[in-house]
Amino acid sequence: MRLPIAGIAGLLVGVATLGGCEMLGMEDPAKVAAAKEADGKAIGGACRHSGRALEDCYLMNPKAQKAAVYAGWRDMDGYMRDNKIENIVPDLVDAPSGNKPSEPAADSKAKPGEDKKAATKRS
Repeated sequence: MRLPIAGIAGLLVGVATLGGCEMLGMEDPAKVAAAKEADGKAIGGACRHSGRALEDCYLMNPKAQKAAVYAGWRDMDGYMRDNKIENIVPDLVDAPSGNKPSEPAADSKAKPGEDKKAATKRS
């Protein structure tokens, strides 16, 4: 059985078109799922390394897959226990709220790193 040349050409064009779907903005669902899972594991591992509770991690990252976050948290917990790694202290105290923190009023007499009481004693 022989395919006509037009049929072969059409088949090749179809395969080439489907292979370039990512260039057209159509994402591969398997790649998207794998990326979301990897992101969730990274989030969970980072939360565990910083000493955050799993529940806090869920609250701070509501769009992350909970199963992936848990898997990353659990893996990092085992790694830290095996290698006797201590938690790091995060600079971020509260969950991000999207609001810019209020800046303290600048005192013209205060030097950087000096509190207001020290500046008023000096004057």
